Amino acid sequence: MVNVNEAQIIKLKSNGHEFEILVDQNLAIEFKNGANVDINSVLAVATVFSDAKKGEEASPTTMKQALGTDDPIEAAKVILKKADIPLTTEYKHKIKEQKLKQIINFIHRNAVDPKTHLPHPADRIKAALEEAKFHADEFENVQKQVEVALKAIRPIIAIKFETKEMAVKIPSDYAVKSYSIINKFGKKLREDWQTDGSYVAVVEIPGGLEEDFHNELNALCHGDIETKILNTK
Repeated sequence: MVNVNEAQIIKLKSNGHEFEILVDQNLAIEFKNGANVDINSVLAVATVFSDAKKGEEASPTTMKQALGTDDPIEAAKVILKKADIPLTTEYKHKIKEQKLKQIINFIHRNAVDPKTHLPHPADRIKAALEEAKFHADEFENVQKQVEVALKAIRPIIAIKFETKEMAVKIPSDYAVKSYSIINKFGKKLREDWQTDGSYVAVVEIPGGLEEDFHNELNALCHGDIETKILNTK
């Protein structure tokens, strides 16, 4: 629970009445965005005010009429969901870092060096983005930012998006257990059971995930698998 002296006032006007609560602003933003945050840790005090600076509490009748409840905790939840909560500098930085990691991971998973057809390590992608002075935008969609990021780093590293169509053959002892791995990494184009009980599938996976795909299947089957790249596009 945040100290009252450090808490921020969040205001909501509803049905002609003004309501205020004292909160930890960063936790309030996370709560509003659907994170699993305990409301008691968000609030400095479990009270809804009509004027927080004067210490004037909102009446239960007014809360019931405007917010649908006279319970201060439930009313505070309504206020947090409906009120405009300004983003703090700290929270903006946190979101930027999260989006940058998502951008790097997406490029690592889906793109390869066109000369070797191998994925660039995440650290190399991060270094290229730093050299290109790319900055993630806390408000922009990650997918849109990936295109901007790729354009920024192409003069620095050779890179392109690539998908691989791969045939895999799994021995009968591991066939059923392999489903989750295959589904996690790509899209099954075809599948078939052989007369010896082995399982054969053709899977389309992002180019950057080939090594991870092999590693997980090898770990499951103790190396007893067959794979073949049928097509690269």
